[in-house]
Amino acid sequence: MKKADVPQQSGLMAGCREVNYAVDDDGSYTLAPSSGWEAKNVALRHAWEAIIEQLEQELAAIRAGRKSPLSYHMVKNQMDPALLAKYSGIPRWRVKRHLKPAVFAKLDRAVLTSYAELFGISIEHLCRVPDVPDLALADFDRSESR
Repeated sequence: MKKADVPQQSGLMAGCREVNYAVDDDGSYTLAPSSGWEAKNVALRHAWEAIIEQLEQELAAIRAGRKSPLSYHMVKNQMDPALLAKYSGIPRWRVKRHLKPAVFAKLDRAVLTSYAELFGISIEHLCRVPDVPDLALADFDRSESR
């Protein structure tokens, strides 16, 4: 692809730019910044819609008393128990136990701090969830079609 043809279709990259290889006027490969392209925007839109739908399911499970608030923050940060265990340094079996509301409610401050720091939120924020997912496509969408 020629450098002049590198797509510049803003979308769900939240204002970020990526670098692609392109061919310059001399026929050499060079780096060319791009603000996105349509196919990638469509794929990102589907991925974010799936994450928001999963967050809604987590909220329903939390309200029903089947899961702890940790599950919401884990999904919001696109993690599963294995990844959360790896990043937090807490064994996977314990992370899975912490997804149970009764166990989560008894966690000591050190464990809560570990999770909160990992997610970049306060302990108080970790222990509660919003009424609706606090993640919206509009937060990421920079396309002109909005």
